Amino acid sequence: MFQRVEKQLLSLLKESIESSCCGIFQQPAFYDILNSLTLEVPKEKEFGDFSCNAALQLASLLHKNPKSVAQDIVSVLKKLSLQHGGDAFVKDAEVKGAGFINIFLKEKVFFDYLNLINDSREQALKLGLGGGARVLLEFVSANPTGSLSVAHARQAAVGDALANVLAAAGYDVTREYYLNDEGNQINILGRSILLRFKELSGETVEFPEDHYQGAYITDLARELFDDKVLRLKIENFSAPEKEIFFSEHGAHRILDIIKKELDDFGVSFDVWFSQKELGKSGKIESTLDNLKKKGFIYEADGAVWFKSTEFGDDKDRVVRKSDGSYTYLAPDIAYHEDKFRRGFKRLINLWGPDHHGYIPRMKAAVRALGRDAQDLSVIIVQLATLFRKGVPVPMSTRKGQYVTLREVLAEVGRDASRFFFLMRKTDSHLDFDLELAKKQTSENPVYYVQYAHARISSILASAQDKKFDSKEPDLSLLKEPEERDLMKAIFEFSYCLFVCAKQLDPYGLTMYLQYLSGVFHRFYDKHKCLSPDGRLTQARLYLISAVKVELACGLRILGVSSPERM
Repeated sequence: MFQRVEKQLLSLLKESIESSCCGIFQQPAFYDILNSLTLEVPKEKEFGDFSCNAALQLASLLHKNPKSVAQDIVSVLKKLSLQHGGDAFVKDAEVKGAGFINIFLKEKVFFDYLNLINDSREQALKLGLGGGARVLLEFVSANPTGSLSVAHARQAAVGDALANVLAAAGYDVTREYYLNDEGNQINILGRSILLRFKELSGETVEFPEDHYQGAYITDLARELFDDKVLRLKIENFSAPEKEIFFSEHGAHRILDIIKKELDDFGVSFDVWFSQKELGKSGKIESTLDNLKKKGFIYEADGAVWFKSTEFGDDKDRVVRKSDGSYTYLAPDIAYHEDKFRRGFKRLINLWGPDHHGYIPRMKAAVRALGRDAQDLSVIIVQLATLFRKGVPVPMSTRKGQYVTLREVLAEVGRDASRFFFLMRKTDSHLDFDLELAKKQTSENPVYYVQYAHARISSILASAQDKKFDSKEPDLSLLKEPEERDLMKAIFEFSYCLFVCAKQLDPYGLTMYLQYLSGVFHRFYDKHKCLSPDGRLTQARLYLISAVKVELACGLRILGVSSPERM
């Protein structure tokens, strides 16, 4: 319904602009402004339910004051709304500030929306934005060399919530984990476990600093050492066979650990895509051959190069080194070609900040493959720092001293972890306050939201015990300012979801749920839901039932539970 209201308002605004600005029809810039017309939801209620800045853009073309332009548009808008009569959504419109057009909706819009939510529940909150388009969302994709770190945890929270946002917005989303199960890091993992195995066998070994040194490496080695039959088999391997065995076994065992950690975090994947299997399939060679036929591959200095500069990269990139081995870029190009061949219309990758410089070459590769660069979106998920009692928690991956996702879950739980990792924009650094996440008070944002849901559940349960009925309420009785604020907040859920889907960032939903909870708590503090007036009680129960639906839906999208009692 939000989209229907927005569509009508944009249509009315365009018609009003065309009527009041007829003197500039011949200017292309006029139609650029008209075709890019958007509405915003103001943060402050005194600025209306929707706001538009078109007058500020049109003023220079008309050589008039923006406020005067806005007043002309509003004058026509009001007349058109009257002509539409009962079908119009506009109650009033006014000009504020330098020339902003603020629009106020009729109460009937909110009443209809409440009916829609209470009738169709979460189904009413879904958008048709995606039109069923297939989207492949790849995230986490950590090397199977150790437990998931806090950085991986944030990527997991963002990726899973974003997948839920896009699904609710009408996209057909597939979650994929790209498994880097071969290469130098896997070889180092294997050698690290092998050296610890030798130590357990009584050998004195020198352990290189660049090897994995966490206690988990010794644990993996001990698993093998304690299996006497397997130990004997290993001891009969040649040196190269031992390195291969320990690398493959270590990667397999750690992948099991990663899957368990993600499962405990409430994150699942539809596809686990193996880099090793990609190499065996011959797709890397065939992709490079295809690019060579197009003229985008050449040889120089004994290496094979990709002409990425033809697509805006700052230099050409090596895809096969002079020793015949591939660089990271070669399998990555083949992997993205495989994604498109599987029928996905849009690819979304979540990467860490250390991959920022890798974006131009991947965009170049996508274009070389014959696709539009816009078909690939890369989201950089910034790092998170854990704080305990105001002090940053130190982390060092190589020395095995980093705090893992598993430890965060054990300390603060899944709900707080999921919510807190989403409380900043994805491209902003996140400070995670462990002490705050454990508090059972309104200071804790996730507790604050969950408590709103639990409080409504309690009210509705009490109403049922007292035989109150919320069916067919008289919503015209909802006249208090706090009731209107709550209806407006409920109505903004779809807008929030729309923005999150457009910006590919679920962060806004955490802010919206806190906002909705706050508006509800203020309403609850001032007004009795179960009052002596049965008809008013009926209307208020209907109102808070819609709040409960949206809170539950929003929390589910974020991967957080919605308790009935707390």
